[in-house]
Amino acid sequence: MRTFVTAALLVAMMALQALAEDVSGAYDVKFEEMGTGCSPPPVALGRSKLVITNNPKKNSLTVNIETIPEMAGVPQKGGKITAKTTKQLPTTVQGLDGKYSIGGKIDDSGIVQLVFVAEYTRSDTKKPYCTQSWNVTGVKGTPEKPEPKPADKKK
Repeated sequence: MRTFVTAALLVAMMALQALAEDVSGAYDVKFEEMGTGCSPPPVALGRSKLVITNNPKKNSLTVNIETIPEMAGVPQKGGKITAKTTKQLPTTVQGLDGKYSIGGKIDDSGIVQLVFVAEYTRSDTKKPYCTQSWNVTGVKGTPEKPEPKPADKKK
C-alpha cells in the first residue's frame, strides 16, 4: 500500500511538472494598452513575439519580448505564469530605467492572456516617473520549418 501511495505521489508531481513545460514556446502576441500614468507614454507596443523558456531542472522560466529585458519567474500549475525583472534596467528611452513584470495564463490550446506592466524611474533622481500596462493576447506560433537542403547531384 505504501508503495502505491508513493508511486501515485510521484506521478502527480510529474504531471504538475509537465503542465509547467507546456507553456514553453514562441507566441505571436498583440499588446493593447490598458492604462498609463505617463505623459507622453514612453513606449508604444503593438505586435511582437513573446518567447517562454522553461527550465524544469531549476524550476524556473524566462520570458522574452523584443526590446524588453528578460524576465524570470517560477512555473505554476494550470498554465499560469508570473515573471519579472529583478531590478531597474535601462530602457530604450534616454533618462528612464524600467522594472517589468508579466503574469497571466496560457491555456492548453496555446492561447495567451497576460498582463504586462512597466514601471519607469528617472535615471538621474531614481524617483518613480510613471507606469504603463498592457493586455497581452495571442496564440502559440507555428514552429519555423527548416529550409529543405538541396539534393546532392552527382555529375
